[in-house]
Amino acid sequence: MKINYPDGRIFHNKPSQTSLDVDTTNAKKKMIFGDRGMTLEEEINESNKYYRSHDIAVIYKKPTPIQIVKVDYPKRSKAVIREAYFRQASTTDYNGVYNGYYVDFEAKETKNKNIFPLKNFHQHQIDHLKKCQKQGGICFVIIKYVALKRYFVMPADNIFAHWDAQKHDGAKSIQLADVVDCSIEIKADYNPTLPYIKAVQQLIESGKEKK
Repeated sequence: MKINYPDGRIFHNKPSQTSLDVDTTNAKKKMIFGDRGMTLEEEINESNKYYRSHDIAVIYKKPTPIQIVKVDYPKRSKAVIREAYFRQASTTDYNGVYNGYYVDFEAKETKNKNIFPLKNFHQHQIDHLKKCQKQGGICFVIIKYVALKRYFVMPADNIFAHWDAQKHDGAKSIQLADVVDCSIEIKADYNPTLPYIKAVQQLIESGKEKK
């Protein structure tokens, strides 16, 4: 809407300094949380803290069992581990409970812009997800395209399809277009840092519709 002064001059509505300060603060906040250099693991861990503190979900990163075989004691109060081994192959990265549902998922990053290499997975991880899903768990993979700053929650079924296909001369990677087509894209935010539970709720709802 155009507003004129009584003498005919056009009134230009300039934002107040307060509103400018607010806009600048918001812009800085978006810049900080949009390009904060955090790894996917750090983003998920921060999000899980938020979900736990707000009674939304109880999800943790799984500890990896380690067998310590050699320890030095340079000081009585300080031990230094010199040699250790993984006791067994790890399964997936995260598990827990959301709204009465068991949740189990893997988190993967890639610097590729157009593909997601399947070599990021191991057979025992795929087997684990299949077993959890068979028991009614909500299983998926969170994929982060580092260069693109894009995040996707891909249902486990879609990972299984691509994984099994590669064994029969199928592609060894998933095209970005395919990831976009069969996944739920999520955006990095402030609180939580990565709101993936919204996507989990969508997976739950879509599962109910299939039944």
